[in-house]
Amino acid sequence: MIVMRKGVTEDQINAVVKKLKGIGVTPHISVGKYKTVIGAIGDIETIANVAWETYSGVEAVVPILKPYKLVSLDFKDEPTVISVSEFMLGPSCFGIIAGPCSVESEDQIKKTAASIKKSGAKAIRGGAFKPRTSPYAFQGLGEEGLKMLKEAGESEGLPVVTEILDIRDIELVAQYADILQIGARNMQNYFLLSELGRQKKPVLLKRGFSATVEEFLMAAEYILKEGNRNVILCERGIRTFENSTRNTLDISSIPVIKKLSHLPIIVDPSHASGRRDLVLPLARAAVAAGADGVMVEVHPNPQEAFSDGQQSIDLQEFDGLVSELKVIAGMLGREI
Repeated sequence: MIVMRKGVTEDQINAVVKKLKGIGVTPHISVGKYKTVIGAIGDIETIANVAWETYSGVEAVVPILKPYKLVSLDFKDEPTVISVSEFMLGPSCFGIIAGPCSVESEDQIKKTAASIKKSGAKAIRGGAFKPRTSPYAFQGLGEEGLKMLKEAGESEGLPVVTEILDIRDIELVAQYADILQIGARNMQNYFLLSELGRQKKPVLLKRGFSATVEEFLMAAEYILKEGNRNVILCERGIRTFENSTRNTLDISSIPVIKKLSHLPIIVDPSHASGRRDLVLPLARAAVAAGADGVMVEVHPNPQEAFSDGQQSIDLQEFDGLVSELKVIAGMLGREI
């Protein structure tokens, strides 16, 4: 990590960047409020053999010992703010994403969009390509579902969040989605992560079922390494010996990650619990623990949902959830 002096000029930064590229090292520039940092990703010995302190504008050279470099607070000590239309995640903003597990029909997704917008959601989620445990379960409507989701989002001014399963679908899904989601099953699909790092749209990365916090952050590093800094982390529960819930929400991962990374982290209480009666209390806990947002499964009629109806709340319940979260967020100086 090459720390530049306060008031550094563009020419001084360019001189360091040119030298890094000349020795086969990839530079990553982070311009903060108080300082500019150039992350040097490459062979350690090659980087260390250059007398960086002799370059005009260089204040210090600091090794980043953590295995994840660009994700680390050592590289960027100011929180990353993600902003897409009215949806924003940051120190003062708490974002709510809501919508059904699967897009089922035009009427279903439009009704959901109108209701969640009125309640206070800032982005809509919905699955068009569904990775299901059973190959015989509903797998989503594909591109037709994407079209419905996009139209519903545009009609209410809500950015669209949807999952992408395959590297071959990136171009297709990116035509319709504003934020590309990587599900828990694909957290360690490094080819997919790297490819998403080469495009500009924000990526919502879910923690894998059995991933440690370090493995989670290393997965995010694959995306940032390719140039995309707009990554949202999502804690959605991990697999433990407990069987009273679908997964176990690792609420402690929120403050832990806040001490390690500048990336925003949200919580998915729906997948964490697998139970609609636990969505609200877990969402409350997420706000109190310092999460930057929540993503909740909402359906007009959960009993008739094609997938995950048991963990989806209805439109009225979602309205009550937002009202409660506003109170807790307000006490912490955050706005929904």
